[in-house]
Amino acid sequence: MNITDVKVRLVQAENTKLKAVATITIDDCFVIHDIKIIDGTNGPFIAMPSRKTAEGDYRDVAHPINSETRNNIIDSVLNAYNQVLNSND
Repeated sequence: MNITDVKVRLVQAENTKLKAVATITIDDCFVIHDIKIIDGTNGPFIAMPSRKTAEGDYRDVAHPINSETRNNIIDSVLNAYNQVLNSND
C-alpha cells in the first residue's frame, strides 16, 4: 500500500485541540477524508474518521488493521502537517 497524496487543511479555531484535518489517497485509487490532527500532551497525533453511535460512543469509520499500515498513515499525515506548518512561517 502506498499513500500517493496527502492534503492537510489547518483549523483556525481558537481554544481547540483540533489543529488540522487531512485527506489521504491510497494507490491513486482510494481516498480517506476527515483524518483529524489533534494536539496531544506528547505532541500531535491523528484520529481516524469516526461517527457517533446511538449509545454516544465514537466508532472509526475507516481504520488500518495492522501496525505497519497505521504507522505509514501516521508518518505520512504528520509529515504533511509539519510541511504545512513550516510553509506558513
